[in-house]
Amino acid sequence: RLDDPGVDRNQLCRQILTGLYLPGLAGVDPDTLDLDARVLVDQLDPRNVTLEPEYYRELDVTRYARVKPLLWLWEMFDRSPAGENTALGVPFRRLLAERVFRRCGHNFKAFPYVRVSFGYNLEVGDDVVVHRHVLLDDRGGIRLGNGVSISDFTNVYSHTHDIVDGREVLTPETVVDDGVRITYHATILAGAHVRRDSMVGAMAVLTKDTEERWVYVGIPARPVKEKSAAALAARPPSSHDPLAGDGVTAPDEAGEG
Repeated sequence: RLDDPGVDRNQLCRQILTGLYLPGLAGVDPDTLDLDARVLVDQLDPRNVTLEPEYYRELDVTRYARVKPLLWLWEMFDRSPAGENTALGVPFRRLLAERVFRRCGHNFKAFPYVRVSFGYNLEVGDDVVVHRHVLLDDRGGIRLGNGVSISDFTNVYSHTHDIVDGREVLTPETVVDDGVRITYHATILAGAHVRRDSMVGAMAVLTKDTEERWVYVGIPARPVKEKSAAALAARPPSSHDPLAGDGVTAPDEAGEG
């Protein structure tokens, strides 16, 4: 139903979330509810909710209107008991990502509480894994290559502020190449290019581009060790992935349709 142009995504979001949170009120006329219940039910409809990105000046209103119901469904699903069920949650988020992101490759895996800014400025390659409580701030655009792994509580930014006038926002694209690992609680600042097979260590703050295969740690992050090219080439093939998708890639510009 998400791909049916005749379906109102706002209504569909409200219907699904009502079933998740308030199944006893499914199909009930909100006008018959008392004030407390009506206010609660109304928040399940994204048209009654204002999200932070709607205050950003660079927001494309038309593109965001298409993806906002899916983003609200994603966020509220994660807060429900169903969202903690990995076997259900990973494929459900994948289904939404394929229709929100500019591009979503094969076998995308997102765990609970991943947040994005616009969604439609995200390009994601194949076999990308994003763990819990990650922020992907795609205001200026983020590209994640194949096989990227992003650990819990990581922040990846594509906007920054002028140091004198904080109202002036700059939005350089952030690029994360194939095979990159960004580990626990790391931060990638806007405009950085994290090159192929490099790694950003736990708690690191990356302020500039990396070199291929190097490991970066610290605040600000600095290179400390180079991965062996021979060892990378000799890596064994991936083992069976029980959460793998069906291999279908969403069409380009998914966030616009």
